[in-house]
Amino acid sequence: MSLIWLVLAAIAVWTLVRLGRQSEGRRRGQWRVAATLFSAVMLAGGVLLAVRGSWLPAAGLIGAGLWLTVASRQRAVASRRSEALSESEARSILGVPVDASPETINTAWRRLMGRAHPDQGGTEGLASRLNAARDRLLKR
Repeated sequence: MSLIWLVLAAIAVWTLVRLGRQSEGRRRGQWRVAATLFSAVMLAGGVLLAVRGSWLPAAGLIGAGLWLTVASRQRAVASRRSEALSESEARSILGVPVDASPETINTAWRRLMGRAHPDQGGTEGLASRLNAARDRLLKR
């Protein structure tokens, strides 16, 4: 019986760790919280059924719990714009004038990327737009 309690405690700790890593918008965070709790309950129920010898329902619950865990952790892929940036859009994103030199473009890109990089609290979408704007202006 102590093994069951140990497994349940491990699942509770795992759930708390996952809840602490929430860093996205409100709607997605609520989905992740609910999915985490529900998948933890499903996994715990599957373990309990396996201990009691009900292998088929246990396999179903554990499989569903694992699927829900994986599904809740997948990040939404930022949709890319189908059309390329125009030169005026690229200049407005980086905030450089029409006659900007490559050094000015790179300086503006570095300054903005310092704030927009995902490691600095920015978003992947904004960082990719900054990269696209720099590449467009430097004709890469």
